Amino acid sequence: MAVPQDKGALLAAIDAEFGKLVRALEDVPAALVHERTMEGHAKGTQMSPFDLVAYLTGWNELVLKWLDRDAAGLQVDFPETGFKWNELGRLAGKFYGDYAGVPYPQLVERLHAAKKRIVAFIGQCDDAALYGRPWYEKWTMGRMIQFNTSSPYANARGRLRKWLKSHAKA
Repeated sequence: MAVPQDKGALLAAIDAEFGKLVRALEDVPAALVHERTMEGHAKGTQMSPFDLVAYLTGWNELVLKWLDRDAAGLQVDFPETGFKWNELGRLAGKFYGDYAGVPYPQLVERLHAAKKRIVAFIGQCDDAALYGRPWYEKWTMGRMIQFNTSSPYANARGRLRKWLKSHAKA
C-alpha cells in the first residue's frame, strides 16, 4: 500500500491494515495466546501473540497521548517520556508489562477502542492539519500517526501469519 498523503488515504490504510490484522488475530488458537515463540521486538527476544497485541495497544494509546498533549498545548515527549527512539525494544518490553494483567479478550477490545479513537481524531482533522506542516522534526502528524498505526498493523499481521504457519506444521 502506498504511503498515505492525505486524510482519506490515511483512514483507508488504517482500516485496511487493521481489518487484516483482526482476521489474523482471530486465527490464533486461545491455547497459544501466551506462547512466547514468536520473534520479539528486541533482538534476541521472544514474544507471544498476547505480547504483540500489548505492543500494538501500547503504541496506539501512546499516539492518543501525543494527540491529547498536543491538543492541550503541552510538550509531547517523542517517543515516550524516559525513552529515546533507539530504545524501542525497551519500550516494547514496557508495553508487554503494562498490559500483562489484562485478560486477552479485554486487551483486544482495548486495541479496537484505541484504533477507533485515533480514527475519530483523524476524522475531525483536515488535510492541512494532518499533512500541511511538520509536527515532529520533519514528519507531519499524519505520517507520525501512520508510522504507529497502519504500518505496525501490517508488520504484526506478517509476524502472526509466519508464526501461525510454523504452528500448523507442528
